[in-house]
Amino acid sequence: MATATRSTTENLYEGMFLLDSGKFAANPESVANHITELLEKAGASVVSHRPWQDGKLAYELSGHRKGLHYLTYFRMEGAGLTQVARSVKLSDQVIRHLVIRHPQKLFDAMVAALDGDEVSASAADATKKTVVETKKTVADDVSTDADEPKEDDENSNG
Repeated sequence: MATATRSTTENLYEGMFLLDSGKFAANPESVANHITELLEKAGASVVSHRPWQDGKLAYELSGHRKGLHYLTYFRMEGAGLTQVARSVKLSDQVIRHLVIRHPQKLFDAMVAALDGDEVSASAADATKKTVVETKKTVADDVSTDADEPKEDDENSNG
């Protein structure tokens, strides 16, 4: 019987960082370098990054009423996300963050769009197909989990 070994592979991630817009306006290069340094110290290789949206927040976060969303795409092993989260909590420039793992096709299309490259129709169709397949997989996983009885349910019947 063959044993399965887990190889260390890099995952593809999209990171959205909500930044203090005042600090970004004062020194955009420094803040952008701060974000890329946070990621690189955690073992990431940044593929693309840029400011996305600056504006008023729906509600106050940590005393901030305005913020700038900074979008990044990077490659990294999953274990590095813990260090990214720790570094973000210690940063005085990042208010909040969110990291999402993407499949290769979606990652490539998003990086191309962020960089201003034209995405071909076939690449756009492939991206839509990947998103639909991902949603189906998640829906199947959720329905499978709902069909399985929980331990508490089995114990309460006996």
